Amino acid sequence: MVKRTLAFTVAILTYILIVFGGYVASSESGMGCGPDWPLCNGKVIPILQGDTLIEFGHRVIGALLFILAVVLYGTIKKTAKHELEKKIANWMLLLLSLQLIMGAIIVFYHLPSLIISTHLLIAMVFLSLLIWYWRNEEGNGFSEIETLQGYKKHLNILILLLFFTMGIGAYVKHQHYGLACGWLSCGDSILPGSLPELLQTIHRLSAFISVCYILVITYIVVTKNIKILKSRMVLALFIIILQIIVGVITILLFISVSFAVLHIALAALLFAIIIEARISLSYPHNLDR
Repeated sequence: MVKRTLAFTVAILTYILIVFGGYVASSESGMGCGPDWPLCNGKVIPILQGDTLIEFGHRVIGALLFILAVVLYGTIKKTAKHELEKKIANWMLLLLSLQLIMGAIIVFYHLPSLIISTHLLIAMVFLSLLIWYWRNEEGNGFSEIETLQGYKKHLNILILLLFFTMGIGAYVKHQHYGLACGWLSCGDSILPGSLPELLQTIHRLSAFISVCYILVITYIVVTKNIKILKSRMVLALFIIILQIIVGVITILLFISVSFAVLHIALAALLFAIIIEARISLSYPHNLDR
C-alpha cells in the first residue's frame, strides 16, 4: 500500500512538472537561470522574480520529484516480490538520471528543440512506469486475459500514436513553428509548402487519426459494454476533442500562453489515461473497476 501511494504521489508530481515545463517553454523562461546548472544565476537560491522565478520553480519541483522517486526506488527494491518489479525500478531510475543529464544539456546548449522534445517524451515514459506501479497491486507481472487481447493491441497502437503526436508537437512548439499554418490551412493551400508547414501538418494529421481511433474504440467498448474500458475511453474521447478545440484556439490567439499550457496539460492527461487503461487490462483484479 505504501509503495502504491508513493508511486501515485510521484506520478502526480511528474504530471505537474510536465505541465509546469510547458509553462516554462510557453512563457520563454527556459533561460531564467542563465547558463548555470545546477546553480541558478550562479547562486543556490537566486533573486526570485520574472523568468528566474519560473525556471527556478521548475527546478525545485524537479528536485522534489527526484528525492521522492529515489525513495520509491528504495521501497521497491526492499519490498519487491517479483523480478519484473525490480527491473522496471531500474529502468525508472535510469530514465530519471537521463532526465537530469538532459536538463543540464538543455541549459548548457541554450534550449535545443530536439533535446527538449526528447526530454518531454522520456518524462512520459517515466510517468507510464509510475502508473504501472500504482495499478500493479499484486506485483505479479502481466496476466493474459484472452478476451481482451484485441483491445490490448488497439491500445498499444494508440499509445504509440499519441507518443508520436506529442513528440512532433513538442518539436513544432520549440522550433516556433506553431503559427506556420492557420487553424485550418497552410498559407494559400491546404497542403504544406515548407518544412515548418509540413511538420505542423504531420502533427495535425496524427492528432486527427488519434481522434478517429479513440472514437472507434470508444464506440466498440460502449456498444459491447466492456466495463473496464467504457468510462476510460469516454473520458479519453472527451479530452481529445477538448484538446483539438484548445489547439485551434491557441493558434487563433497567436500561441496564447494559457492555452498553450492547457494544450500540453490535456495531452499528458490523455496519454496517462490510455496508459492506465492498457495496464488495467493486464490484471484480473481490475476488471470490475
